[in-house]
Amino acid sequence: MKPQFVLLAAISVFARIAPAQTAKQPTLASVVDADITYLERQMIPAVEAMPEDKFDFSPESLHIPGADFKGVRSFALLVKHTAASNYAIWSPLTGDRFPKDFLGGDGPENLKTKAEILKFLKDSFALGHKAAAGLTLDNMLRLTAGKSLWLHLAEFAVAHGFDHYGQMVEYLRMNGIVPPASRAPAQ
Repeated sequence: MKPQFVLLAAISVFARIAPAQTAKQPTLASVVDADITYLERQMIPAVEAMPEDKFDFSPESLHIPGADFKGVRSFALLVKHTAASNYAIWSPLTGDRFPKDFLGGDGPENLKTKAEILKFLKDSFALGHKAAAGLTLDNMLRLTAGKSLWLHLAEFAVAHGFDHYGQMVEYLRMNGIVPPASRAPAQ
């Protein structure tokens, strides 16, 4: 783990907590939970926007000259990978058992439909909110068995999720779909 990331994350958290002068002071847990909520509010609508018949889309099928998309994940696998990673990253913070069929990075093979995959993603965010709720100033620097700081894991899942959200946005656009976050507000 890079010490610079830990320092940057801690400064970011404290910078957001310290200046607040509202009736209810934010906590470490509420700040991390807000980050998880922000990702969730971007990603869930993006996944919902992709039609089920396009869930197996991968840019490899476009055969774009000069592009190398060979072997990249389909849209469905991006969503499943994000959800499985959320479980892998957040379960050490909650004490929840990490299911063995999530190993390999792409989640359970039996999840095939849009509804099943979307539920898997939503359930993974519920675990993230549980992980955030348990964060305190006293335990944020605690090491997990894997030698990662609790704060790092809580926020790394968000960073990782936004990485894949960006890919999902591109997949939507490659299918002529404007991502919900980019749509003009309804009048």
